Amino acid sequence: MNGTETSFTPGAGLLGGALIGLASAALLLANGRIAGISGILGHAFGAARGDRGWRLAFLLGLPLGAWLATRVTGDAMGFAITADARVLVAAGLLVGVGTQLGSGCTSGHGVCGIARGSRRSIVATAIFMLGAAITVYVTRHLSGGTP
Repeated sequence: MNGTETSFTPGAGLLGGALIGLASAALLLANGRIAGISGILGHAFGAARGDRGWRLAFLLGLPLGAWLATRVTGDAMGFAITADARVLVAAGLLVGVGTQLGSGCTSGHGVCGIARGSRRSIVATAIFMLGAAITVYVTRHLSGGTP
């Protein structure tokens, strides 16, 4: 590969998507809550005591699940984060601002909202995807880098 190509791994993608869907459905059925990560994180520390536990457990499960997957498969899902720390911080801040502007994130809108048939979530997800496509185009074709 020349650095701009990626390998297509439908098995890993299908398994990951199924697990995300299963976790989202389980949270909705067990707690009546939508699995939107920005909302879960945003309310984790200001939540009432009974509401805080599931939020912190869900958030803790994200990196622990990734860690466990690397132990089971023996690799870091085929990629490494090589960006400068300043770029990562700036990107994180931009994502945070975007989740506030969009009233949610890709997990809340894209996974849960679309599954519920929410028009607002369908529009938000289309805008997220358009923004992602533009970002990839700019970074790969106009700035000469790879995202």
